[in-house]
Amino acid sequence: MKKYFKYLFLLNILHCSISFGADAWPTRSIRFIVPYPPGGPTDLMARSMSGRLTEALGQTVVVDNRAGAGGNVGAEVAAKSPPDGYTILMGAISTHSINVSLYRKLAFDPVKDFAPITQASIIPLVINAHPSLPVANVKDLIALAKKNPG
Repeated sequence: MKKYFKYLFLLNILHCSISFGADAWPTRSIRFIVPYPPGGPTDLMARSMSGRLTEALGQTVVVDNRAGAGGNVGAEVAAKSPPDGYTILMGAISTHSINVSLYRKLAFDPVKDFAPITQASIIPLVINAHPSLPVANVKDLIALAKKNPG
């Protein structure tokens, strides 16, 4: 048991020395990349968050819109930025999930090139169909699509 406490004590000392040696963050402004044009829902969310982050961190958080290719342009800019904590991407389902299936080659890896920080919002997706389409639910829609490919 004494051996366990000895190692625990050494780990605590090591942890404290690492903590005291860490640099202060942030010491300069933070770039908040939005991979969509200004005025859309992702941009509005980022702008709302940037103001609050600026207050909380004591450093300016600048929103940088980099629209194009379904979010790929902005995601690529963020992925190729130095991994120093001063670039944040307002990622979305398109940049980190859908585009992997849509594009043959991405200039970034949505899993390896990013470290998740938080989930900022949940936006439910809805499937709408014209009333003349003979479907009442998603199961019917899939069956109709399989029956009539193309």
